[in-house]
Amino acid sequence: MITRRRFVGYSALGSSMLVYPPLMRSAFAQDAQRPVRLAILGSTYSLGSDLQTIADRFLVGYPFEGDWHKPNVQVVSLYVDERIRRASAASNEFQLALTGRASLRAQPQQQPHVQPGPSGGRRAHDERWEPMAPASEDQGLTGDLSAARAQQFGFRLCRNIPEALRCGGDRIAVDAVLVVVEQCREFPYPTNDKGQVLLPRYDFFGQCAQVFETEKRSVPYFNHKQLSFSFNEAQEMVKTAERLKFPLMSGSSMPVTWRLPDVDVPFGARVEEAVMVGVGGFDGRDFDALEAMQAMLERRKGGETGVKAVQLLQGDDVWAAVHAGRWSKDLLVSALSRSDTPLGLTLLDGRNQELVSNGALPQLVKDPAAYCVEYADGTKGTLLMLNGAIRDYNIAARIEGGETVSTQFFMAPAPNEGYSACLAAKIDAMYQTRAPQMPVQRALLTTGVLEACMNSRHRLNQRLETPQLGQSYQSSKESQYQRA
Repeated sequence: MITRRRFVGYSALGSSMLVYPPLMRSAFAQDAQRPVRLAILGSTYSLGSDLQTIADRFLVGYPFEGDWHKPNVQVVSLYVDERIRRASAASNEFQLALTGRASLRAQPQQQPHVQPGPSGGRRAHDERWEPMAPASEDQGLTGDLSAARAQQFGFRLCRNIPEALRCGGDRIAVDAVLVVVEQCREFPYPTNDKGQVLLPRYDFFGQCAQVFETEKRSVPYFNHKQLSFSFNEAQEMVKTAERLKFPLMSGSSMPVTWRLPDVDVPFGARVEEAVMVGVGGFDGRDFDALEAMQAMLERRKGGETGVKAVQLLQGDDVWAAVHAGRWSKDLLVSALSRSDTPLGLTLLDGRNQELVSNGALPQLVKDPAAYCVEYADGTKGTLLMLNGAIRDYNIAARIEGGETVSTQFFMAPAPNEGYSACLAAKIDAMYQTRAPQMPVQRALLTTGVLEACMNSRHRLNQRLETPQLGQSYQSSKESQYQRA
């Protein structure tokens, strides 16, 4: 859990700084007969949460390539931050007595001496606990599924992260870690003055890394979505994984989901510009869309060489930039043509509508946002959030010579959300082979781009130079999304 000191520090900082291989099991990594023992760490386990969507894939399986795939994974422990924060916020006996609400209760059993733990909960000095009670502790947390899942599937509910890695013992007792940190409904994490939700992904990682370093043993680690709200923290996470020599993978479902049509930027092609269109706000969907755009652009000739500047535009400034030719209208039209969810006249009477040339976009989209990314090699990338015009995510990229590549990132609707199965397959493959299936450098660079865009917004939408984002890496030649 993020501390008040860290929150104040980040707020002050914000004010002052204006190719998919088949699923296979490595014979030398895991015994084919023994499942990977998995620890799951997250912030909230409720219906429709990211944690529920992804964790359940490893509990019950998922449809994959025309079959039902059950990963060779056994979930053995679960830590849910919202449960612990709720317990920490509950009134103790002394507070109840002062308010006259103390009740006659049976005397509790003797417990070990405890002190505040790094995750905000309590931990014993030897960090060993009995499993948490399944039901009674969750009655005040609306919609929490963790106790029911633990009872059904027989894994351990834990009071802190080290316990989840050690399963109550004194040594690491898991083979892999899955981390899904998101905003909570009942006990939300704070937001800084730049509008960033201070999700404690770095804190979760740091506690795991400390256990790995203490015990001289580490295991594959997957972090859902961006590495951190802070690019500096994200860099430290990647460096720590390299130093301790454990596989680190991070990212979202959008870069690996199916594409309609099934196309990619040709490997080694010269890309001049890309325009991505989608929906959402400063809520995590912008990271997903930026990462999906990055997954295509990183295949260009010379590989990724970094980002030199960004700017986030909002409102009327977006339409002014359209008229000024800040990004290609032809690419915008091409990207929108891939949408299966056009709004406006299409909803009223079924008429197809070209949204750009007839001026319909400003009528439909009341609060547009444009994330403008200038790459070091001259390539331009723009993400347009067009709430009110469409409901899906599409991209168009212009290759040198005039060829246009355009496609839709297929995001199946809830509750199935089949795209998460594509991501689960990537995570599963990493656990089985101990080899990341996506470059962590992509998540690192996209994390930095998003933070820089939020800095631009905080500085009244200024264009910001980003020398810190001079990240170079080479993607795999084989496309990494799920082929149709």
